[in-house]
Amino acid sequence: MEFKNDLFLRAHKGEAIERYPVWLMRQAGRILPEYRAVRAKLSGFKELVETPEFASEVTIQPVDLLGVDAAIIFSDILVVPEAMGLPYEMLEQRGPWFENTIRSQEQLNLLDKNIDVEDRLSYVFEALKLTKKGLEGRVPLIGFAGAPWTIFCYMVEGKGSKTFSESRKLLYTNPVLAHELLSRITDVTIQYLKAQLTAGADALQLFDSWAGILGREQYAAFGLTYIAKIVDAIPNIPMTVFSKGAVASIPEISKLNCTTLGLDWNMSVAETRELVGETKTLQGNLDPCVLYGSESVIENETIKLLKSFKSQRHIVNLGHGVYPDIDPEKVKVFIKTVQNYEI
Repeated sequence: MEFKNDLFLRAHKGEAIERYPVWLMRQAGRILPEYRAVRAKLSGFKELVETPEFASEVTIQPVDLLGVDAAIIFSDILVVPEAMGLPYEMLEQRGPWFENTIRSQEQLNLLDKNIDVEDRLSYVFEALKLTKKGLEGRVPLIGFAGAPWTIFCYMVEGKGSKTFSESRKLLYTNPVLAHELLSRITDVTIQYLKAQLTAGADALQLFDSWAGILGREQYAAFGLTYIAKIVDAIPNIPMTVFSKGAVASIPEISKLNCTTLGLDWNMSVAETRELVGETKTLQGNLDPCVLYGSESVIENETIKLLKSFKSQRHIVNLGHGVYPDIDPEKVKVFIKTVQNYEI
């Protein structure tokens, strides 16, 4: 389809752009009063994710209210383990919680096999279709999934963690089981992302939120091996891989068959550009805490970031998701500064 604004897709492909596109991870969320109003109608986060009409509404909100150059479907990375037969709850102030975990072959055997992804995650695909229609070609729509290692962490740990020691322990005590679970997650994720494209997603992003807790060799074996399988299975699609915290692994990440590398705020734009040349687009990577600063601080830090790019192959974003207590007016300053910057 034709877009009124296709900057985001052109930047992915390395085509000429008149300015840098900008969007934010977690842009559809608690920073917006309009989001909180929708959320108040429902029992909680999961009901919002699983109700296509409301998920679509909050996906489109940032396009209308913040003026971003792309929408990202409102969902959750943990819909994948739930589809595999491991349900979770989202507890207020505590985050995700799984009653059951996968730490043995017996527990792995309890997961469902040969699942119908399109049936079990139909609410995500319906939300994508509704959003695609509601956007009316204004901006592209991003679909996403959690990378296998991050999903593995939640399925083994059963909750969030500072160390994910149970997950890392399994890599040493039962690597065969670890690889089997990662393979199962990878297969479902490939089906899931392909179905998102069919439902209307124009681009995809893989979030590896816990990449940084592994060393370089372990991340290559238990992280990038499976990300590579996913990106190789879905070629010729605008695809971003965001491996948060995996600074040491950037040389390996840069070899993935994806169009774009997402950088967190501790990663160097200049060093990564030196590594990838013009073969990849970079996405990021303003420190989200900059948005707590004054308008002049936000403008200065944003311009400093923009001046560091040395290439048109860049999509502007934060180095992680926008924090829920940030003033949306400060977010608008960031977005307008990017959109007014001449390249």
